[in-house]
Amino acid sequence: MKTLLDIQNYSQFDNFEFIATQIVEGFITGLHRSPFHGFSVEFAEHRIYNTGESTKHIDWKLFAKTDKLFVKRFEEETNLRCQIVVDTSSSMLYPFQNSKLESKSAFSFYSAAALIHLLRKQRDAVGLSFFDTEIQTHTQAKLSHIHAQMLYAELYRHFELSQTKTAFHKKTSIAPILHQIAEAIHTRSLVIIFSDFFEDANQEELFTSLQHLRHNKHEVIVFHVTEPNAEDLFDFSNRPLKITDMETGEKIKIHPNKVREQYAMRMKKLNKQLSLSCAQHGIEYVKADINKGFYQVLLAYIIKRNKLF
Repeated sequence: MKTLLDIQNYSQFDNFEFIATQIVEGFITGLHRSPFHGFSVEFAEHRIYNTGESTKHIDWKLFAKTDKLFVKRFEEETNLRCQIVVDTSSSMLYPFQNSKLESKSAFSFYSAAALIHLLRKQRDAVGLSFFDTEIQTHTQAKLSHIHAQMLYAELYRHFELSQTKTAFHKKTSIAPILHQIAEAIHTRSLVIIFSDFFEDANQEELFTSLQHLRHNKHEVIVFHVTEPNAEDLFDFSNRPLKITDMETGEKIKIHPNKVREQYAMRMKKLNKQLSLSCAQHGIEYVKADINKGFYQVLLAYIIKRNKLF
């Protein structure tokens, strides 16, 4: 299954639509070979004819082959509305390497691109939101080809911005942003959130904002984007380190062995709180390890969609 590093094999890795197609095709191939092959990933271009409606758009060629009445779908028809929300704060840049692709941010952008491709193939409308301490970009959910091209362009624009100096020292305010999005999007949408959930705000504020999404009848998938070796286990070599906060620029000197156990326990507690809060509010929670590829993201979406339909 394709990972971020696999994308470097493509000379045109800046073409998000092309990469999204490759990721989704690989996912579908893997899905058919896995225990989950029974899940529906049908990309119907037709729907069953409903008695009494106009016969104008019946596909008579398909009728001749199947002896069943189907109506051609059009751009404005959609089964589901989905809003993909991506955290662009500086902590998402970790691990910031020479490669553009080795970060939580890149993982989130390419996951979003793959989801857009999959959603459109299933005739679902999709919109995008990017945020740090405020909403940077917000589009309504639509199905048209022109809209999809705009979404891929926005993904690439934010991807390029993440490679510049201006990407550093950007904090995040997840809770107020989710409150805004809960009110801004179409009723009964699927909201997919990509974030590492690193911020100093009260955890209760975050949980309240997630509850707000559910109160407004939105279905929600939370992708908790992590690099667990460093962020959960603090797996650094046994030597003095200088750690820099990517959002504030604050620097501290530490010895990993002296703080590792306490740090790991604290992170485990925070992760458990987030997971339990999501479960309590009927929200799908997925720990998305950037080292494990996109399969985990697309499978979670497919499972969620099959529950809705």
